[in-house]
Amino acid sequence: MAEIKDPENTILLELKDGTVTIELLPDVAPAHCARMKELARAGHYDNVAFHRVIDGFMAQTGDVANANMENGYNPRMAGTGGSDLPNLKAEFSRIPHDRGTIGAARSQNPDSANSQFFISFKDNHFLNGQYTVYGRVVSGMEHVDAITRGEPPQNPDRMISVKVAADA
Repeated sequence: MAEIKDPENTILLELKDGTVTIELLPDVAPAHCARMKELARAGHYDNVAFHRVIDGFMAQTGDVANANMENGYNPRMAGTGGSDLPNLKAEFSRIPHDRGTIGAARSQNPDSANSQFFISFKDNHFLNGQYTVYGRVVSGMEHVDAITRGEPPQNPDRMISVKVAADA
């Protein structure tokens, strides 16, 4: 496990194979970081499926409305919803979409990010400047690499629990 420099801006994402430690970037995307912490603290990310996992590209999750595997998982709707909170304005930066970065998933509208996010399996620089980067995996990337692939996967993996390190 990586040394945690700022527990208030570190997310502990529990997957089937172990813990993924994510360092948030509040100086780059303060609203997106605040949203992830708010949803994590409310328990809304717990048991949410990875509904879109493309080999060599990314793993997407965070649809708290339609992808909770304990409460209303709908494979046809997973990926279409968000949270009860309002959408976020884009917070684009010069930070590249490198392997392990956390990007805000959204529709065609740049200001439509809400609760969904993706973790890049590799450098995806064609996304630079088009999606908000607001965190990066600092340890446990091997657990991300082991997430079941599919759009949606037949038997999707889930975020077992998501916590702010300061609360863990």
